[in-house]
Amino acid sequence: MFSSRKPESTPPAPAAPEKSKSPVETGEFYRTSIPTRAGSILSSGVSIKGSVKCGNALVIDGEVEGTINSTGALTIGTHARVRGEIRTKSAKVQGTIDGNIFVTERCELQSGCTLRGDVEAPRLVVYEEAIFLGNAKVSAQKQLVSDQPAPSASIR
Repeated sequence: MFSSRKPESTPPAPAAPEKSKSPVETGEFYRTSIPTRAGSILSSGVSIKGSVKCGNALVIDGEVEGTINSTGALTIGTHARVRGEIRTKSAKVQGTIDGNIFVTERCELQSGCTLRGDVEAPRLVVYEEAIFLGNAKVSAQKQLVSDQPAPSASIR
């Protein structure tokens, strides 16, 4: 009735090898390379010379030389170095910026950051141990200046 012998189990048969497909054929390339709604990241070690435009949140922890235009939140990480003009909805600066910042909502210069340039924002927060060499214009909330020409009106 009871046996001390273990039942023999047969090992599962190996699955048939699948044909190797490239990431483009399987769609994996597109799923992993397109930024999510959460935002985009330019990580440490990335260097860009030119214009950066982003419609969502953007985190920069690399180097950028040129203009940055973002309609979302912008974070300049601790390893970031930016040389150029920045226009964004909100900004948190932890790294180094050589250039002017134009913000439509709130700008934070956090501890350890360095800003050599002017800031224009409706709300400006400067933490202790932040280095700010420039002028600040704290004014009413404005829209970002876009690349689109203003509509012309004719008066008769």
